[in-house]
Amino acid sequence: MEKQQLIECHQRIKPFIHNTPILTSRLINERIGAQVFFKCENFQKMGAFKMRGATNAIMQLSDAQRQNGVVTHSSGNFAQALSLAAQSLGVKAFIVMPNNAPQVKKNAVKGYGGIITECEPNLTARENATKEIEQREGATFIHPSNDDEVILGQGTACKELLEQYPDLDVVCTPVGGGGLIAGTALAVNYFGKECKTIGGEPFEVDDAYRSLQSGTIETNAATNTIADGLRTQLGDRNFPIIQKYVAEIIRVTEEEIVDAMRLIWEHLKIICEPSSAVALAALIRNKETFQRKKVGVIISGGNVDLGNLPF
Repeated sequence: MEKQQLIECHQRIKPFIHNTPILTSRLINERIGAQVFFKCENFQKMGAFKMRGATNAIMQLSDAQRQNGVVTHSSGNFAQALSLAAQSLGVKAFIVMPNNAPQVKKNAVKGYGGIITECEPNLTARENATKEIEQREGATFIHPSNDDEVILGQGTACKELLEQYPDLDVVCTPVGGGGLIAGTALAVNYFGKECKTIGGEPFEVDDAYRSLQSGTIETNAATNTIADGLRTQLGDRNFPIIQKYVAEIIRVTEEEIVDAMRLIWEHLKIICEPSSAVALAALIRNKETFQRKKVGVIISGGNVDLGNLPF
């Protein structure tokens, strides 16, 4: 994917997204020994960066495709993103959600006009339900992370960060399905100066870390992490970008994720979800690597179940 595509994507989606704020904390800087700039996508429409990719993907469809609507499977943020993006663009959105998805996320999807189909909480069930809707409604499937237009959209968050702070040494994002880190890596490659992309990933779902080691897409036997947004795996569209442009992935423990989440709440005074805190946890874990560096962090989202906090 090329620089020009990223520029055009950003221009296209600008009317439908927020250019989110960038925050800093002296105390967090002192703790790591670096200057850390947090790109706060928890303030994005629907509360996460995924609004960017969802909007771009729908805007790139033909009129005929838009008429039949879009479908995706997601346990949370992309479900909300596609629903709201579709509503903004006058398109129907069919959303397949596992029956154990947080009620707060189901309510949000309904609030944005998404039409929910519930299924068993496994990938096969999700894919089968999605195929059925594709066949029945003629809806176009949009993958939450393994789709070129989605990846480009997600990259616009980092593009905005680099427009404000062009001299960053590193940008760090959480890694789940791979859409955010792939898009970020493209933005860093085209708009950064001597800048590296790194990822943070829970030990409990370290498929991306293992995939980079083995050279093939790995899966997780279990997904026992508090970072519910990161329980997915890489895909064939984003993995080659990650292989080419991501410098490293740092794995973190569940305790480190909760501690980092608490730091963000306490010092930045913002709500972020556990998945977002993984990037900061990675910086803290390997802080000797980042001494005196300028580091960007994408706070990926703020859709938290407040009835179920880890602290």
